Amino acid sequence: MFSFFKKKPPAESPALAPAASPAPLPAEPPPPAKSVFSPSSWFGGKPSADEPPPAPAAAPAPPPIETPPAEAEQRSGWLGKLKTGLRKTGNSITAAFVNAQIDDALYEELEAALLMADTGVKATEHLLEDLRRRVKSSMATEASQVKLLLADAIADLLRPLEKSLVIGEHTPTVIMVAGVNGAGKTTSIGKLTKHLANEGASVLLAAADTFRAAAREQLLVWADRNTVEIVSQEGGDPAAVSFDAVNAGKARGKDVVLVDTAGRLPTQLHLMDELKKIKRVVNRADASAPHEVLLVIDGNTGQNALAQVKAFDETLGLTGLVITKLDGTAKGGVLCAIARERPIPVYFIGVGEKLEDLETFKAREFAQALMG
Repeated sequence: MFSFFKKKPPAESPALAPAASPAPLPAEPPPPAKSVFSPSSWFGGKPSADEPPPAPAAAPAPPPIETPPAEAEQRSGWLGKLKTGLRKTGNSITAAFVNAQIDDALYEELEAALLMADTGVKATEHLLEDLRRRVKSSMATEASQVKLLLADAIADLLRPLEKSLVIGEHTPTVIMVAGVNGAGKTTSIGKLTKHLANEGASVLLAAADTFRAAAREQLLVWADRNTVEIVSQEGGDPAAVSFDAVNAGKARGKDVVLVDTAGRLPTQLHLMDELKKIKRVVNRADASAPHEVLLVIDGNTGQNALAQVKAFDETLGLTGLVITKLDGTAKGGVLCAIARERPIPVYFIGVGEKLEDLETFKAREFAQALMG
């Protein structure tokens, strides 16, 4: 046993004989070993159960640790890619501020630009109302100042979506991944698997996308590339594959079980019912699972992305989103619509096919990229 509090020793007195040492207390048995995955920076994580609680600090807390130069440089490069991906939207919004006066004409131009960026009516109205309030309170006189205030308003709107994916509270953490065909679901699972493996997590994949041709083979390639185990059945029942994978993950002590489900449109009710079945069966294998239900969305789908979020959330109860393909024609404003109408956390955003093109979502970065 460790003690983090020491009693103050009694004052010495030469006239008194030293007291006899008390009999030692019987040793307590050590706590059972517990394997808890504690990731570093890419994921939020539960502290390891093996670590003792910190002692109360007697001195003031040290200054925050600065981001290492290499990590800061990597993040800066990522932000550059994101700006490039959202250049179409950025140029459209920025154009409204060229030689502009702070008047109704400017707000009308911004309204049109935001709507064209797939921000949606409700989010656009909210942003413009917030922007007018900020302009008035700051007494801005230049259009360039208004541009900065709009970036602040967008960042504040998106901030509720900023959340880390937590790994380690459950062993294994069961993550069910859904999405329509072509959204980049299986590729995102492969990238996520690689990042998890790089941070020391043991991952088991479940190839429960048994409807789409070559989906199983695609996931097998990712499993081989990342050197992780996979549970699959050629033409098998998706729910049965998921059930077997969760049980296998528990038996083998895996940190994460990633379940790849079949891509489907939310209008295909019989296929959406199959997703419900998978979730029910996973819950039978582990009463607390699935711990995360993620939806992968193609960033190019505009307002249809919001419709997908609503439909899948009503069916499955989504816990997080992965936004992909923000690398060309994507407008990006749909995240504002999601934040306003269905604020489900965005765990990751992707700007390309490379492994490093999938990163954690930061509201301020995205707002800056969206503004060009």
